[in-house]
Amino acid sequence: MSHSSSTTLPSVDTRAIWAIAIPAMLTNVATALIGIGDMWIVGRLEDAATQGAVDVGARLFAVLFTVMNFLKTGTTGLVAQAGTRDGTTEQVRLLARGLVIGTMIAALLVLLKPLLMPLFLSALGAQGDVLEAASIYAGIRYWTAPGVMLNLALIGFLVGRRQMTAVLIIEVIYNALNVALGLFLALELEWGIAGIGWSSFIAEYAKLAILIALVLYPSSDRRVIGILFEKATISWSRLRPFLSTNRDLFLRTLVLTVALAAITRLSAERGPEVLAANGVIYQLFVFSALLLDGFENSAQVLNGERKGDGDRVSFSAYTKAILWRGVAAAALLSFAFILFANPIVASFAATPEVARIAQDQAIWLIVIPFAGVASFVFDGVFVGASWTRAMLLSMVGASMLFALSLWLTWPLGNAGLWGSFVLFLAVRAGLQAAMMPGLIRRSFSN
Repeated sequence: MSHSSSTTLPSVDTRAIWAIAIPAMLTNVATALIGIGDMWIVGRLEDAATQGAVDVGARLFAVLFTVMNFLKTGTTGLVAQAGTRDGTTEQVRLLARGLVIGTMIAALLVLLKPLLMPLFLSALGAQGDVLEAASIYAGIRYWTAPGVMLNLALIGFLVGRRQMTAVLIIEVIYNALNVALGLFLALELEWGIAGIGWSSFIAEYAKLAILIALVLYPSSDRRVIGILFEKATISWSRLRPFLSTNRDLFLRTLVLTVALAAITRLSAERGPEVLAANGVIYQLFVFSALLLDGFENSAQVLNGERKGDGDRVSFSAYTKAILWRGVAAAALLSFAFILFANPIVASFAATPEVARIAQDQAIWLIVIPFAGVASFVFDGVFVGASWTRAMLLSMVGASMLFALSLWLTWPLGNAGLWGSFVLFLAVRAGLQAAMMPGLIRRSFSN
């Protein structure tokens, strides 16, 4: 009998929500610290061109690798579904497909390196000494692409199996190793910016080795290697549905990346002070998003499990429970910004004028967590249920309205820009909420 026909009230495991969300929050913050660590180390070299080069390189890989994050997200949702529907064997098969797709993407990136790297460095405005130093750093770190792609699939597999503590520990080790190697190679051995590139390279592949060992080690998974290399596991007929899901996620991330890039482009058109001030606000938004994304991870896993189990009632119950906890966390973040936004913004600002402009826009830091939290949670629900096409359509619809709003509110200056961004987040959540009843009916029709 279908779970959805049960007359008993659905049981929501509150501890499971927090057991996934809190390590995910910490993991997200730890991952973000990798760029901060590189910037801190290069600051010890006391060379402006070198520091600018690391910033350019960090942005290059943020774009290049962020759009590939679908490998992690897609794997998480599918693995969570398989856990309650098919068991460990199918979860490992999904991992194998993720690794195959990751290897294919990595091979393509390596082949296109002579074209992509100069193109990105030029697009990011690197010139003169900055271009020379950035080419050294990016030229080394680019070779981490195979490790990054495989690590995304492996992390997605572990998250889908609720192994969040292991993921957190691995990310902490990865960041600590990267910083330690950077200090040793760049400063102690005086390799300069090349040392920072090699520290990222070594840390990435050390992370890959740890992840592989973690997946292969458990005695309950002794057949993992055999399953990974089964022909049926990676046949085209099996890869096609996996590719379809990840294609939608890739396009959705690409649309989001373009929408976010518009903030930087339009800020730059208003002068360097506005660009710098909006950069501060944007980085604090990213920090908020990284924390609230912990609830997205909870929804990916727990709603994915409910989808795999065919449990419509609990699927809806978990959606509501995670959403309300996300709203509560957003309220705490907003309250913290009410108290501390001005001093935090001032500490980041390079000049008093930048601080003044940023503080004038600090009100948006109070609003953004509320506008964004629902869309983050719904993203997790949609990924967990494999509603990736609907997720893409909601992103496209919200982005079109975002573009229209930016055009209409241009005379309002910064207020129009950030107001449009809040509208973008809210509309995306509204579109997802409107789609959800029909998606639930079709997904749980039996």
